[in-house]
Amino acid sequence: MVDTVNSLATRLHEVLVELLTKGPAGAGTRGVHDVIARATALGPDGTWLAAAGHASLADAAIAHGQADQAILHLEAAVAGGYNDCVALHIAPARPLHHDPRFQALYRRMRITPADLDEFFWLHQEMQISVREARQATVDNIGRLDTGVSLLPQAPLPTREPNTLGVMITRIDLAATQAALQQAAIKAEFQRSSGNTSLSLIDDTWDYTRARHDAWYADDLETRRQQAAAARAFVERPGVGTMLIPCPPLGSITYPS
Repeated sequence: MVDTVNSLATRLHEVLVELLTKGPAGAGTRGVHDVIARATALGPDGTWLAAAGHASLADAAIAHGQADQAILHLEAAVAGGYNDCVALHIAPARPLHHDPRFQALYRRMRITPADLDEFFWLHQEMQISVREARQATVDNIGRLDTGVSLLPQAPLPTREPNTLGVMITRIDLAATQAALQQAAIKAEFQRSSGNTSLSLIDDTWDYTRARHDAWYADDLETRRQQAAAARAFVERPGVGTMLIPCPPLGSITYPS
């Protein structure tokens, strides 16, 4: 099949989900390198996808404290349009702020106020998604019903971004949401099937409690769906769309 931007974006999403669910040791980085090579072969249309792959490899290098590798991949990412200055203020990346090479590549990035707003929203939503997945795990402990609850998630922004770097972080958020959803569904099916087996063999099964748990879970899921929908990104009226330098290095507080 001939590669297209859409098909490679889908492939990158799949690769990132695998990395998030299995970790670099389990998934390896071959898939990311493959996306980079295939995106590069697309020419200018695939440049941002190659940049996304390099940004992913930079993230892995940062997580392992490999500064030289991280800067190497960030150089390639920035050259391809990567401009997520918010991501570069996450705690593991802060040690790089003192490196002149990192400072130089950071100064090369340009962004619009409108895109910067979305970057903050995307990273805030990543943090919310992780917190809500953890809370859902706690809430489901001891449930006796056989229902399966999903993780409600805010919709991805649909505005036309001013820079293609925004598309990279949208894929990151989508992959985070998908990986968390997969883990939640797996745990929910295990709990549900276990309760189904017990209900068939145990005469002491508390059906009243199970019905109450099902009702409570459905109500909680509905409220979470409403909250997720309410978090949808809304662009500020009149926000700037002209390219400007990123905020000074160190001036951004990563969303918590």
